[in-house]
Amino acid sequence: MKILIIANRLPVKIERTEDSFVVKRSEGGLATGLGSLETDAEMHWVGWPGVHVDDENEKQEITEKLNELNYHPVFLSGEQIENYYEGYSNSTIWPLCHYFFAYIQYKAEYWEAYRQVNTLFCEEALPFIEDDDIVWIQDYQLMLLPKKIRDKKPKVNIGYFHHIPFPSYELFRVLPEREQVLEGLLGADLIGFHTHDYMRHFISAIYRVLDLNCNLDEISLKDRIVHVDAFPMGINYEQYHRAPSLPEVKKISKRLIEELGNQTIVLSVDRLDYSKGILHRLNGFANFLENHPEYHKKVSLAMIVVPSRDAVDRYADLKTRIDQYIGKINGMYSTLGWTPVYYFYQSFPFNELVALYDIADIAMVTPLRDGMNLVAKEYLATKRGKPGVLILSEMAGAAIELTDAIIINPNDTQEIEAAILQALTMPKKEQRIRLNNMQKRISTQTVKKWANDFVKELLYISKQNNEIFQKIVGKRQLSQIKKEYDQAYTRLILLDYDGTLSPFVKNPEDAVPSKELLNLLKKMTADKKNKVVINSGRNRQVLDKWFKGIDLDFAAEHGAFFKENHKWHKNVQEKITWDDEILRI
Repeated sequence: MKILIIANRLPVKIERTEDSFVVKRSEGGLATGLGSLETDAEMHWVGWPGVHVDDENEKQEITEKLNELNYHPVFLSGEQIENYYEGYSNSTIWPLCHYFFAYIQYKAEYWEAYRQVNTLFCEEALPFIEDDDIVWIQDYQLMLLPKKIRDKKPKVNIGYFHHIPFPSYELFRVLPEREQVLEGLLGADLIGFHTHDYMRHFISAIYRVLDLNCNLDEISLKDRIVHVDAFPMGINYEQYHRAPSLPEVKKISKRLIEELGNQTIVLSVDRLDYSKGILHRLNGFANFLENHPEYHKKVSLAMIVVPSRDAVDRYADLKTRIDQYIGKINGMYSTLGWTPVYYFYQSFPFNELVALYDIADIAMVTPLRDGMNLVAKEYLATKRGKPGVLILSEMAGAAIELTDAIIINPNDTQEIEAAILQALTMPKKEQRIRLNNMQKRISTQTVKKWANDFVKELLYISKQNNEIFQKIVGKRQLSQIKKEYDQAYTRLILLDYDGTLSPFVKNPEDAVPSKELLNLLKKMTADKKNKVVINSGRNRQVLDKWFKGIDLDFAAEHGAFFKENHKWHKNVQEKITWDDEILRI
């Protein structure tokens, strides 16, 4: 058995040298978690290598280097990157899932490229897939892929994890391709989300868009059942918890304290994106400085913004507005010895980032919408015996777990201001109690546990579905049934109505038997060897009306009444013997 991880990007960085390429593994939450799976199975990855290459010889060289790591590249053209990745994935699905309705862009070429690239991923992955393998597909760029693989490999174990929010049905329904997207996802045996809220939105969309029967966390298809569950993703807790005690990190922390002086540091770490609420956060901090001059020269905001897609107009405009706002705040409040906002438009190496977490008195994580947000958990993990306060947006998936944080609505800048003041005045004892409670949670709900829990559940569900698959009547079984049917002297045929003779529908009154069904039942009852009984929860009057003129027996109203030889009988007592006692009570 192999585990095949299929993601938009391979966990590698490829650097071009003068005459070759150098491949370096990327360290990240997903790669770390999946690399720590408790399994003896071979791990393989399929994904885009992150570089645009047209030359076939260069593609071959990169492929050979990646294959040594069990990585299998999917090469994309410049046009595919533009329309599939920048287009449908990040200009249509991303704003849709993050509730930025006005930012959604619809273009036919975006959707066509999305379909093509999902097909390309399928074609690249299929040669490595065998029936007993686990295929785990990651995130919104590949939502059509589960069905594409299922169509080619019906018995393989397929899981899908959605790392971003899933929107409410009222928003999701605006997507023109909503049916194709949902049908694509239902190719999986198990579909995972960070929270039960996202899971609930997804099931609601399945029921309303595809009109499928959903039972809590199960979606019933013709030949199998799709399970939906919540798996809150964690971090490598021990890595972050140990890091502040490393000599190199201690050295960086000491230098930062000397440079920043004796003041309180509020830390903010985000990728450049409109969903992160960076401008709202700056507005809240500006209000705090305006209304609380007693904290001037005592508190500074260290804001790290990691570059992302800044060649795209909307992101470039966001960066400009952030730059201008920080300039305005610093221009208004700075003194010769104090800078209100330290601004870093760059990514930081692990040791430097951990050192910043270590010295920060407050972390402010206030996205407008976020699937999980691991920065909040990373900050908490680094606090070894030190106090610290987390201000967290209720719109982040992590807020469901981290209830001892100061939870705020990121759209309310006055609430952000109040949260900063609450954090600054919180007693150290209370800070430690809150930190301890949250650390207990995240130290057990790690990224390793997240990955192992998902794979274990996927294997269990896939086993159930394969048993269902094996029970499906094939040609050989049909032949045997027909043979025994023909040889029988008498036959008792028991049939269920809803979900068997008639499909489930939203309005039960609409489940009227079709002409084809009525004709079939007439043929069956015309054979005097047959006794045909229909079991239903419906009332007698409806069954008599629907099947008038057909020689059928019935069990109606869940067995309260039965009809035999054209006469109805009651299975319940005329007089309920216990009703007087109930009324008396």
